[in-house]
Amino acid sequence: MLFISSPKEKPGQPRESAPEVSDLDLAERSATGDRLAFETIYRRHVNRVYGLCLRLTADPVAADTLTQDTFIKAWTSMGGYTGRGNLGGWLARIAVNLQRDQFRQLARREKLAEESGRLYEERQVHSGSVVPLLTAMDLDRGIAQLPAGARTVFVLSEVEGYAQREIAALMNVATGTVKAQLHRARRLLRDILSENKGIGS
Repeated sequence: MLFISSPKEKPGQPRESAPEVSDLDLAERSATGDRLAFETIYRRHVNRVYGLCLRLTADPVAADTLTQDTFIKAWTSMGGYTGRGNLGGWLARIAVNLQRDQFRQLARREKLAEESGRLYEERQVHSGSVVPLLTAMDLDRGIAQLPAGARTVFVLSEVEGYAQREIAALMNVATGTVKAQLHRARRLLRDILSENKGIGS
């Protein structure tokens, strides 16, 4: 496992002098599993990457996490760096893409929570019951209670945004099976959330 310290953990510490090796050479060595080469890449670029992450998130804690995720992703994907463009730009694209993916995932979760909330409001009209506010935490807890197969399909479709044919390929099942599991997951989730929130059918 790759362990990377936060750029803020040792303020004022002088940066170690790195050998006069190009980023491309270091990337090629890192792609073969050379951790010392990757540590040099980390020292060279971490401050700039962290600065970008801080601007993207406007949150020091989130920026720390995004910085760590960026270098972990870089470590596992270093073979994909071909030297076209500078390595700092390549790392920046990783950070931006990770942040974009996280934002899209959050947006999908919020949309799903809103849709579930509208469903409960409709039920309130018919039942006259008071509907507690549905939160993202409620949604996560409800998803966790789904059976494994239905939960996997639901998360891939509704949270991660995969198409049904892509899910079928990932799970090595027929598209019809994915569609059926997704329908089942949605029905079960409505029931779970209704029961947890004390909402009558």
